[in-house]
Amino acid sequence: MGSEMDSMSENQVWTLVEPPEGIKPIGCKWVFKKKTDMDGNVQTYKGRLVAKGFRQIHGVDYDETFSPVAMFKSIRILLAVAAFHDYEIWQMDVKTTFLNGKLEEDVYMTQPEGFVTPENARKVCKLQRSIYGLKQASRSWNLRFNEAIQEFGFIRNEDEPCVYKKFSGSIVSFLILYVNDILIIGNDVPTLQSIKTWLRSCFSMKDLGEAAYILGVKIYRDRSRRLLGLSQSTYIDKVLKQFSMEESKRGFLPMRHGISLSKEMFPSTPQERERMSQIPYASAIGSIMYAMICTRPDLSYALSMTSRYPANPGEGHWTAVKNILKYLRRTKDVFLVYGGEEELRIKGYTDASFQTDKDDSRSQLGFIFCLNGGAVSWKSSKQDTVADSTTEAEYIAASEVAKEAVWIKKLITGLGVIPSISNAVDLYCEKNGAIAQAKEPISHQQSKHILRRFHLIREIIDRGDLEICKVHTDDNIVDPLTKPLAQQKHDRHTESLGIRYERKEYVIIESVLNEPGTNSPRASKDKFEKHMDDMLDVGCLVLATITLELQKQHEYVVSYEMIQNLKEIF
Repeated sequence: MGSEMDSMSENQVWTLVEPPEGIKPIGCKWVFKKKTDMDGNVQTYKGRLVAKGFRQIHGVDYDETFSPVAMFKSIRILLAVAAFHDYEIWQMDVKTTFLNGKLEEDVYMTQPEGFVTPENARKVCKLQRSIYGLKQASRSWNLRFNEAIQEFGFIRNEDEPCVYKKFSGSIVSFLILYVNDILIIGNDVPTLQSIKTWLRSCFSMKDLGEAAYILGVKIYRDRSRRLLGLSQSTYIDKVLKQFSMEESKRGFLPMRHGISLSKEMFPSTPQERERMSQIPYASAIGSIMYAMICTRPDLSYALSMTSRYPANPGEGHWTAVKNILKYLRRTKDVFLVYGGEEELRIKGYTDASFQTDKDDSRSQLGFIFCLNGGAVSWKSSKQDTVADSTTEAEYIAASEVAKEAVWIKKLITGLGVIPSISNAVDLYCEKNGAIAQAKEPISHQQSKHILRRFHLIREIIDRGDLEICKVHTDDNIVDPLTKPLAQQKHDRHTESLGIRYERKEYVIIESVLNEPGTNSPRASKDKFEKHMDDMLDVGCLVLATITLELQKQHEYVVSYEMIQNLKEIF
């Protein structure tokens, strides 16, 4: 609390004045929080003075409140670019962020509890700068930061207002702002150091060095192979513990093949409704959704289906949510990996499942955009209108995806580091009829009823922003976002999205295959059995990987009994 008050004094946040006549000051309160690191350990105990902004009156002590933040898909795009070019990725944190914003309105606040002196007991605080809790605080900070960073020569991206770039010859620098978290990306260390120095001269900053943990996401890099992985294992552990699923069985699919949810599964008796009212259904959906938004596109379809029933969930709906949590328990250590591509080129995939919603017969659309070997943008959602054929469903999906492709193309063009973006973005679709309709209106009879807004894709294709191509059904990696799949196909497609293990199991594989004395099949078998205990929490996916490696290098096949024993554990 003392440190917080020191910050208030240093930033000259308020002045004490006699209360103006007719003005009722807003209150304030102390909020206490534990800040944890990437492993969940308590790092600091924080006390924050927060104004009771809910008592502000629009038009009196605040007006505009909107403040942008960087979208996570923009962050993923820049991280994929950084992995490809082996750019530096540094992180900084702004201390007492909102105290830097300048207020344009007259706002009066009561003095903070515990820091009122007898001689000033009747006075109130006239705020000179924004403070946490004010409705306009975030906007004031964003305007202040934008002004400061542009003075240093950064240019704001027109399509992503919290992404900035600065070019000087061959030197490239990017800056991403998410409220008080800052990522600095570039190819020249002295330039990045000068950016840090400038920021420290403008604001009170904490230098976090190389980026390792931001917004609940761990960042791992293997610069020798130009790989970058994103993981939310710590966050997922916290979610599993919150909903008492940390000791549950491990699930192999986010939604089992053949499962269909509907309103028919709503509670039918008062006893069922009472019992389900105690279930934290909506809270679980929201917690899983953050993982899906950041690093886990493989959860998109299951989450899209279960999130339609938060108001009155039934037992079947809750079982489906628990299946997602079980799947997360098995896959909590996976990474969304970028790297391994020879060229930076954006690729899009679109698909639709015909009339999957049993309640209103609407279809499910899904899309994925990949860059440098990993997914950077994705979506799975129910379509807005009813389609009367699979071709129409795929055409509507492609039209929606085309708008996302245009935004990505504009964003990447503004970055100026991906030459291939000057060409049309490739969008892969598996339906010949939808591809033909997108290129030109060949069938009036089948398309005369389609809403005009879905024909926007034809204009986008005509102006050269998009090229729609045919892909075989088995190779359409967006399938997991539109329907439940069998496990083999689900695992194959999720790996194509960049979701894979990149840490523990490969360390185990290397320790098995590279230890001295593994030059024979018998030695490989002994070493493999020695490490079985270490592998039990990795799962059958790792077993299959090791089996393949041993077959290739040592011609040894793991016995059927060993496979069955491992399956029983899971």
